[in-house]
Amino acid sequence: MIKRPNTNAQRLKRHKRVRGKISGTPERPRLNVFRSETNIYAQVIDDVAGVTLVSASSLDKEFEGKGGNIEAARKVGKLVAERCKAKGIDTVVFDRGGYIYHGRVQALAEGAREGGLDF
Repeated sequence: MIKRPNTNAQRLKRHKRVRGKISGTPERPRLNVFRSETNIYAQVIDDVAGVTLVSASSLDKEFEGKGGNIEAARKVGKLVAERCKAKGIDTVVFDRGGYIYHGRVQALAEGAREGGLDF
């Protein structure tokens, strides 16, 4: 019998390790990414106060199109950057959530940079 590794458990382990080193402050909050099979989500979090400042996802009403591809991730990145600019947030710390910086996670980061966020 072949046992498959639990990839989500491995991702959570990586995420926990990264979160030990990365933290969001009021001056430089954390841009967190969650990627599901069908959608992608981004939150800007102040870890000191424990508050989500800005969020965007492919499920938002303004969002059009399919949510599980690279184009959607880029749009979500631009949307979160636009909302951050409205709140006066210019710089963030990028938290890839234990995912490999590739594909949709990379596209979201590039979209956020195009939108004007600095990280």
